[in-house]
Order: sequence, then structure tokens, then C-alpha cells
Amino acid sequence: MRELAPAKINLNLYLGPLRADGRHELLSVMQSITLCDELELADAERDEVSCPAIAGPNLAAAALAAFREATGWDGPRQRIEIVKRIPVAAGMGGGSADAAAALRLLARRSGLGDGELLHELACGLGSDVAGQLRPGRVLVRGAGEHVEPLPDPPPFGVLVLPSQAMLATAAVYREADRLGLPRSGRQLGALDALASVGVNDLEAASRSLEPSITAELERAREAGAQQALVCGSGPTVIGLFDDPLAASRAAATLTATGVEAWAARPYPRALAALN
Repeated sequence: MRELAPAKINLNLYLGPLRADGRHELLSVMQSITLCDELELADAERDEVSCPAIAGPNLAAAALAAFREATGWDGPRQRIEIVKRIPVAAGMGGGSADAAAALRLLARRSGLGDGELLHELACGLGSDVAGQLRPGRVLVRGAGEHVEPLPDPPPFGVLVLPSQAMLATAAVYREADRLGLPRSGRQLGALDALASVGVNDLEAASRSLEPSITAELERAREAGAQQALVCGSGPTVIGLFDDPLAASRAAATLTATGVEAWAARPYPRALAALN
């Protein structure tokens, strides 16, 4: 069995106060895009995950263990192979996308696990996993556990400028706290995330830890993007284009000059349902 694991971008990201559980309140419109990892699930002698691009613990392996424990599935051991295309530690939710795809695969393979259970498992794995459980466009609240599906948007293009640097999400949040960036709960509650695009409250923290982001934001604007912003916790920079073809042309032009750049589009919810 195979499954695509689309990367996510945050079209906006509002940072709220720190909760008692150590997580921050968030408000964000999250959009899956057509930059995807690919997972393959097959029977094996033992449960394992193979992903040469990732050293150390893998969220997909945690998803496999959590699924077995929660469902009691005693079917054949499973091997998950991951072809990695989403940059690592880049703010695009690659590890979370893999974990969400692994849960979808395991539910199909076992015939177990309803939507409520998968959501519960996703929330336990990480703040971005629940929002990527059903790829598409979603409104995310809380610490990622409250997910509201949204209609697919009109077509638009995404210019992706990956970085050679990597930023740990936890480090970016700590820097945001140090800089005093979180909004109060009252401020967060007064916001309408559906009415704005291009705001990322974590951007200042990401730029503080990785100053090269500033030049990449300017590069995206010079390439013609209507909006340029840090993707999630960074350091990836994205440019948003009203015309998908314009994003493709911008990526091709930058690539021809030796700059690593990719073009993507929104990942339709209908396509996700076919996986």
C-alpha cells in the first residue's frame, strides 16, 4: 500500500499564550501542497520504518507503535518505507505529514481505527499531525488539536525556497517567548484567521535564529510573489502567487541562476480522498 504525505504551509500563523501543558495556543489556516513524501507499507518480519533522510527517532515509527497499542491490532508486522522530498526541520510539517500518512495506511491495512481514534492518536504525536490527517485546507486552533476542514481555495501558486539551515520547532518557540511575541488569549480570540493571509507571529523568532531568512524573503518578493513569509517555524520561505504558472516560472528562473527553488500548488481534498 502506498500513500502520499503532502507538506503543509501556514497561510497565517497567530501565536497565543503558553498553556499549562507547555504548548502555545495557536490560530492558523493550514494548507496542504503538492510537495509530498511517499510512504509504502508492506508486511515484514518486524515493525520498522526506513527513512534514510532522517537520523534518529521518526514520527512515523511512533505512529505505528501508537496505532498498535490503541487498536490492539495483532496483524502482520509492518515495514514503512519513506521517500523523503519535504525538507527536514524546515517548518513544512514533513515529519507530521509522514505520521499522518502512516496512520491512514495502518487504518486501511488493518480495517481498524475510526476517525475519532485517528484524531486522538494524531494529537498525541505532535501539534501538526492532526491538521494533516486529512490533507487539504484546515483551520487549526488550540495547540493543533482543534481542526476544522475548509473548502478548497481558488487556484494559486507557491514558490518554495528551502534553506540549508535547519530550525528545531521547540527552539523557535523558546525564542518567540524570549522576544515576547505571543499574544494574549483575549487578542488571539478576537482574530479572524480566515480574513488574513501572510501573517506569521513566529517569523521574528525564526529570523533571529537564522538571519539568512531576511534575504530569502526579499528574493521571493523580487521573484514576483504577492506575499512572502516564513513557512511555519522556518527556515523555509514561501512566496504566494495568484497565478500558479507565475510561481512555476519564478521557480524555473531562480533554478537557472543556481538558486534552489520549487513550485507547488494547493493539494485538493478530493485527491487526498483517493489515496
